[in-house]
Amino acid sequence: MKIAITGKGGVGKSTISAALSRYFAENGYNVLAVDADPDANLALALGMDVKDASKIIPISEMNSLVEERTGAKPGTYGTTFKMNPKVDDIPERYASEFEGIKVLVMGSVDIGGSGCVCAEHVLLKRLTSHLILREKDVVIMDMEAGIEHLGRGTAGSVDAFITVVEPGERSVQTFEKVKKLSADLGVDNVMVIGNKITDKDDEDFIKEHVGEENCLGFIYYDKTISISDRENTSSYLASESLKKNIKIIGDKLIDSVKKS
Repeated sequence: MKIAITGKGGVGKSTISAALSRYFAENGYNVLAVDADPDANLALALGMDVKDASKIIPISEMNSLVEERTGAKPGTYGTTFKMNPKVDDIPERYASEFEGIKVLVMGSVDIGGSGCVCAEHVLLKRLTSHLILREKDVVIMDMEAGIEHLGRGTAGSVDAFITVVEPGERSVQTFEKVKKLSADLGVDNVMVIGNKITDKDDEDFIKEHVGEENCLGFIYYDKTISISDRENTSSYLASESLKKNIKIIGDKLIDSVKKS
């Protein structure tokens, strides 16, 4: 199962990505949690200590690896390099292990122009494609905010996109955009998780705008979640409400992917 979590910034993608990773790990799956957001914080959302999380080196910053696999020094332009570098061993060699979950931080590449392609960018794109095509069991990808990654096509061939939305017009509009762009990538399974829900009216608002059939479930607002974020502990372990709702969502997700 290969899942990409997307949505606007601040809607709770990392919290939900971490919770789903823990849920699947608890249920016997081999989980690879991939932080594909340049503002990386998935390791912290899983509950990893700040010092340990800071020691994780993003793939894009591993200069010797980039040069070894692409044949070009990072940061150089106008040179030739491999467009199909070897990446199959990277998850096993470079992912960090945390409480039964493998964590891989992709990092970002500062590209001077929209049409610029550099060795680091090619390696990340190739690695992303490999992860979601071949990695066994469950891959949870915490994507960058917005939908730009869909336009670049770096998240194709996943089993499902999950769009995290809040009960607001601007947030739910993201679902339609993700659905349209994911269809261009050949991914028809696009679902929604409603987050920061306060009452049934919030649920009904989201169902009305995205279709009840597309709703995986809802995460109700829980002060415990924000407290655990401040204390840098796992929200999944701290909030019984979150854990309960993630189980419902996880079970439905498994059924949905199997049917597709």
